[in-house]
Amino acid sequence: MSRRRFRRSGAGRVTAALAAAAIGLAGLTACGSGTGATDSGVSVAGRGEFPRTLDTVMGQVTIPKAPQRVVVLDTAELDSTTLLGVKPVGAVVPHTKTKGGFPDYLGDKTEGITDVGPLLEPNLERIASLKPDLILSSKVRHEKIYDKLAGIAPTVFTETTGSTWKANLLVHGKALGLDQQAADALRAYEGRARALGDQIRAANNGVVPSVSVIRFLAGPTRLYLSNSYSGTVMADIGLARPDVQISTDPKKIMQEVSAEQIDLADANLIFVATIEDPSKTEKDAVTTSPVWKDLRAVRDGKVFQVPDETWMSGIGIQAADRMLADVATATGVK
Repeated sequence: MSRRRFRRSGAGRVTAALAAAAIGLAGLTACGSGTGATDSGVSVAGRGEFPRTLDTVMGQVTIPKAPQRVVVLDTAELDSTTLLGVKPVGAVVPHTKTKGGFPDYLGDKTEGITDVGPLLEPNLERIASLKPDLILSSKVRHEKIYDKLAGIAPTVFTETTGSTWKANLLVHGKALGLDQQAADALRAYEGRARALGDQIRAANNGVVPSVSVIRFLAGPTRLYLSNSYSGTVMADIGLARPDVQISTDPKKIMQEVSAEQIDLADANLIFVATIEDPSKTEKDAVTTSPVWKDLRAVRDGKVFQVPDETWMSGIGIQAADRMLADVATATGVK
């Protein structure tokens, strides 16, 4: 494979596109700022027709009225709801945030939300005390307590999280009565990703770089594959993946690698996400190994540290837009 270096461009189209994205997301939020705003911050007048019944992975769920008090039990659901202008009354914080708190990238959108975590064992009494009229999560996270949650409020689960994030967003939108808004937001994001890919290609004589995504966390190092959340965002941009990182198995979205196996991450660009406490990871052992030092991206100075909360646990459009900005910077088109 070629070892060509990818040159920089002074063009600003991606910056403008991402700025437009921020304006668009603000517009979605603003749809709930007029007359009829509810506890969630979004106008009931802007919702679809209720009652409505959804076919979910756990069976049919009827939502009698436009949800005003929503509880979300994972970070993807938090990204989805706040994207659509709905501020949940309760949410769990990312389980990798050892310092606590909601994701920083969401800014003041999480102010006033009650922590109902931990993620793997949500506090059912606290959830009930918030008197929610909708609970959002996934089967992979909370199947064992579904009946208890459904006894509190209509509960809509998707099958899993991660690579299915786009389909999940549409489910969340439907549950909230914001079907069209969710579809529009997804279509706009995909347009921004394609535009970024086009700009990268144009800046490099029709060639796009190959990319790897690595995560250092407590335990073995992870190499994320093409069908992971980050993998789908890279694919939306149009970046290439090494053949060993292509996966079509929904149950295989990452591979654990040792310092000796890190050559599986060989690519033109490497993005590295690390949990808050690097001392609990194998980062030092991996990044000081001879195999690591021989990777193309390492030799070419093309290894980029990126936020774990967006690249790994955000799992939504707002996090993905931050990823687009990181890729724009890494490829020199921003």
